[in-house]
Amino acid sequence: MNLGTKNPHPYSGRTVTLATKHQKEKVLAPPLREAVGLVISVPKNLDTDLLGTFTGEIMRIGSPKETALKKARWGLAVTGRRLGLASEGSFGPDPQILFVPTSHELLAFVDDDRGIEVVEQVIDSETNYAHESGNSLRDLEKFLVKAQFPSHGLIVRPNTGIQPDLLFKGITDLGRLRYAVTACAASSEDGLAHVETDMRAHMNPTRRKVLEKVATKLGQRLQTLCPHCSTPGWGLVDLVKGLACEECGGETLLIATEVYGCPACDYREHQPRTDGLLVAPPDYCPYCNP
Repeated sequence: MNLGTKNPHPYSGRTVTLATKHQKEKVLAPPLREAVGLVISVPKNLDTDLLGTFTGEIMRIGSPKETALKKARWGLAVTGRRLGLASEGSFGPDPQILFVPTSHELLAFVDDDRGIEVVEQVIDSETNYAHESGNSLRDLEKFLVKAQFPSHGLIVRPNTGIQPDLLFKGITDLGRLRYAVTACAASSEDGLAHVETDMRAHMNPTRRKVLEKVATKLGQRLQTLCPHCSTPGWGLVDLVKGLACEECGGETLLIATEVYGCPACDYREHQPRTDGLLVAPPDYCPYCNP
């Protein structure tokens, strides 16, 4: 259920605290403002790196969802507001196509007035996530093109051993990159520097595109009210496998129905797949294709 133009959305003009130190508000604010009228505010001096860093000097404890919700609630704790927002990104090989890197962005919204949490996510192959080792910039020429340097930042450290004093982040110019590679290669046992893409939002325009996608998705979710209690955040909450095989009629591992639900009440609706697939090809049937 969507509100008509005659009725303002419950979040119209409300301020939501975004827990970030990497300028995510620049891409998250416009879609949420357009969808439901939320106004993003970022608290000062909130060091979200304390909950984990991409470079591993501080390990993330818990799942991406748990960490995003923890960030959002941290923002509420320091501001005293009732609406919170935070994101968490993960990067790595696609679980099905191992050599294809993927970006997993998760965005968590907390409304303590209504006692709800709404989480949306996007898994996207649009990422420059990569790393390479080399002794000089000549060794790294192809990698720099792939990583879209210098429009995208880089991180450099020794290829072997952990040396906190030799960790260069946010490199976006050739001179600093040359210095970092030389210093790290000289301090590494194998004579190589480890160079990786800086995946922090303010250093990575490609990641910002995916963040915009997940913000748009969350905005659409908050825009949709529960048909039973009118709470914002009605959306997909579960998937039920067992789509019937077109050959024998037996259950397959493909999704049969999508379950939509409310973040506040227990109301649920089972709906057909959004792609319109009504039966599964026998290739996916454990009986027809054991």
